[in-house]
Amino acid sequence: MSSGKLIAYIAAAILIFFGVLFLFASGASSQGVLWIIIGVILVASGFGLIWFAGRKDVQKTEFIQKIELSGDIELETLTCRSCGGTLTSDNVKMMAGAPLVSCPYCGTSYQLSEEPKW
Repeated sequence: MSSGKLIAYIAAAILIFFGVLFLFASGASSQGVLWIIIGVILVASGFGLIWFAGRKDVQKTEFIQKIELSGDIELETLTCRSCGGTLTSDNVKMMAGAPLVSCPYCGTSYQLSEEPKW
């Protein structure tokens, strides 16, 4: 359970508790109708908060980007610019639409750029 849901459930319990107190106290007060209205609003708000916190989380969508290259491709080993360590595809992540390399050997991070072929 996330901390946000826990806080919502605690707040809902407090609202329901005070709402029930207002409803019980409405019989002993000269302003009973007003206290009944306040109690009902507090209890309804508490149950509404429980409903809102209990909803399922929005599922995250994963986008897979596939690149089709024309012609024959010769694969080269990807190495770190700083230390020359061999990198794998696990070391390359897409951040804000650009490929970002993180070297596990020296800790350097940099954006990949394609050099012209000519």
